[in-house]
Amino acid sequence: MQPQGKIVVASQHYPPDPSTTAAIMAEIACRLATSHEVVVLSGSPGALPATQTGPGRPRVVAIKNRMAGKTALVRRGTSELLFAGRTFFSLIGKLRRGDVVLTVTAPFMLPYAVAAAARLKGARSALIMHDLFPEVLVMAGLLKPGSVVTRTMRAANSLMFRALNAVITIGRDAEGPLLSYSGMTRNKIRFIPNWATLVPGLRPLCRDNTFRKALAARFVVGLSGNLGFTHDPDIVFEAARLLKDEADIHFLLSGWGVGFERLKQLQAATNLTNVSFVARVEDPELEAFLASANLWIIPYRKDVAGVSVPSRFYNLLAIGRPVVLVSEPEAEAALTVVENELGWVVTPGRADLLAEAIRAASRSDATAMAKRAVKAASRFDRTEAMNAYAGLVEELLLSPKLAEQR
Repeated sequence: MQPQGKIVVASQHYPPDPSTTAAIMAEIACRLATSHEVVVLSGSPGALPATQTGPGRPRVVAIKNRMAGKTALVRRGTSELLFAGRTFFSLIGKLRRGDVVLTVTAPFMLPYAVAAAARLKGARSALIMHDLFPEVLVMAGLLKPGSVVTRTMRAANSLMFRALNAVITIGRDAEGPLLSYSGMTRNKIRFIPNWATLVPGLRPLCRDNTFRKALAARFVVGLSGNLGFTHDPDIVFEAARLLKDEADIHFLLSGWGVGFERLKQLQAATNLTNVSFVARVEDPELEAFLASANLWIIPYRKDVAGVSVPSRFYNLLAIGRPVVLVSEPEAEAALTVVENELGWVVTPGRADLLAEAIRAASRSDATAMAKRAVKAASRFDRTEAMNAYAGLVEELLLSPKLAEQR
């Protein structure tokens, strides 16, 4: 018998927002809508793409939202609090007993609103944990581990985790930090990794690549995507400075966020000849851009394990490129790199080691590594992930006390 409950997806980021989170939430919502009624509470204004509309698609309800820049912390915090509050009241009006609500940790106040509304309305709730707060803010140096704000957030998390029926992690390293909370139990945790949005397959290096042909260097090191507070732009620039006399190596940088603003400031002051910037690359050109580099860097600050997983990682594997990951060895992406021999893992804060890894990569034959990367990417399959989300939601719809029965 078909369950009668509906599914509500609450996300600040949703198409037409071009972010990775928006794409992930849209994929999940559309997959769930093939067999259930799905309502999306979206904080992203604008017309939906044609692929997101029509029969068998989710019904999208816009929640008033004004997103401030990441550097405007007070205004951003205020706008995110308002969005979480508006979402809470919308959920109170829309949820019925037996419904399931799915949300994500962006903004970090949203899961509290979702868990509270679901509990009040007798619905079930699940959280996709892309980032763990306040740990992310501590890692970024914005909060101190023992501060009143940090302790308050951790206390709120314990209550939230107790109220949630399921927490989906995208990294194996997240289980330890989660279980440090009194409200969390192992049987609530589901590991569903993200996936490559590009079809896995080796893309050859071509001199006539749009992004590469203007560069004289034989070996191109790429950096792409959003660089937030958890990333370390300085280590990338310092590695470029250490390699500035090696004419065969060139850095090609494209992205957004506070980290890229920092990189541009450093370049303006130093003007390294082995560094080039490209305007933000949109989805139609993403494959060509990722294929332009020999090697890609993902530069995290220290203490990333269990806190954040780089979504861009899977697309880099899909096109068959090795990576240099700046991270602790126990972090999810680092485990994948080492287990599958896909590149190098460098200690955070050590620009000398990053430069050494890049130098080693430039002198190695990456053919076997590229093939292993594509093979690894094929295991992070969109269909498999979607089926896992659908299976979890089915359990939540059928069982009011999923956690106790598992």
